[in-house]
Amino acid sequence: MIPIIVASILFFDQLTKFLATKLLPLNAPVSIIDKFFYLTLVRNKGAAFGILKDQVVFFILVTLAAIAIIALSLKGKDKPRLYKIALGFMLAGAIGNLIDRVFFGYVIDFLDFRVWPVFNIADSFVTIGAVIFGYFTLFKKQ
Repeated sequence: MIPIIVASILFFDQLTKFLATKLLPLNAPVSIIDKFFYLTLVRNKGAAFGILKDQVVFFILVTLAAIAIIALSLKGKDKPRLYKIALGFMLAGAIGNLIDRVFFGYVIDFLDFRVWPVFNIADSFVTIGAVIFGYFTLFKKQ
């Protein structure tokens, strides 16, 4: 089940990034819901909020380490299904952004709510997975 989730998220992430690069002008917002939601193609050469700009090799190495840790964490059979789904979300998001960094040297972002930095589908799934993972870590008995 987890491989299907990861593959589906990766496909959707890469498809939307491909479409964004083909259909959107670089750094020029396209209003979808005026004053609320825009599509703005940006090339993020840093991490969240653009920090540590131009540290591509560092981000690739950190992401590979995170992928290894997540993959090892998925091995246990005694983990709840939602816990594994959370890890699958984070894994897919990490791989999606890793693909960008390896092939382009930056991450393709395009979802723009104006109150938050521009992000992408992979970022969304990393965040959702991290929230679910945090819930299990903090509130569920082992």
